[in-house]
Amino acid sequence: MRFTGILILLFLLPFSIMAGTFIETFDHKNLDDWRELVELNNPPGLWEIVNGELEIVHREPSLYFLITGDETWEDYTVEFDVKPLKKHGIGGIVIASRIKGTWVVACRIADPVIIVDGKAVPGGEKVFCSAGGLHDGIFISLHVEDHPLLRLNKWSHLKLSVHGNTAVFWINERQVMVPTEIPDLRGVQHPEFNFDAFPDFLTGGVGFGLANYTARFDNITIIGDSIPNKGELSVGPKLKLATTWGNLKRF
Repeated sequence: MRFTGILILLFLLPFSIMAGTFIETFDHKNLDDWRELVELNNPPGLWEIVNGELEIVHREPSLYFLITGDETWEDYTVEFDVKPLKKHGIGGIVIASRIKGTWVVACRIADPVIIVDGKAVPGGEKVFCSAGGLHDGIFISLHVEDHPLLRLNKWSHLKLSVHGNTAVFWINERQVMVPTEIPDLRGVQHPEFNFDAFPDFLTGGVGFGLANYTARFDNITIIGDSIPNKGELSVGPKLKLATTWGNLKRF
């Protein structure tokens, strides 16, 4: 029986690694696969690699992303560790998928301002998942619920999975958004919005970022059949790096 178990394990092992795995740990000085994306063309953040972790400072309420991948990326799961260090104002931490140009499917943990009777009032601490255009400012809401902001100086883990036209979101391994359909609004008639400009959100790259935070990111992992293999998770102490980066391709 023990011998049979070993044979089964050896047989199944190749199938467990068929999906492509893209890993970024920032242990090295190469960020050639990454580029910047900034909401509404606002100023980008400042970033540097410190002790094998990517630290980003962004003192604007607009979202700032680092993104990778292309339109061939289809069904996958993206996840990473994030540690907020300082909050500079109304803002949030965000994970994104299906990025095409400036169109994204994203979830953020944030404390928005909402307009009530023409006045701006605090909207509380929430999770927002949506699909839309960062430069158009029009989003389809997928999920909203009350949720505390990520704790300062503490690592959290975010994970977003997209398969077909559904998305699922987890915070610290707790499922926050159940499988939710990303609607295809192309062809829908509306007196104020042209939904024909929306993509179908079935393919695209991934990203992570923030607004009005200083935070560190690490262990970005993307797994899926269409994902190229790159990198591996650290198995020992991180290299002590203090390298300032710049000159990324920007959208």
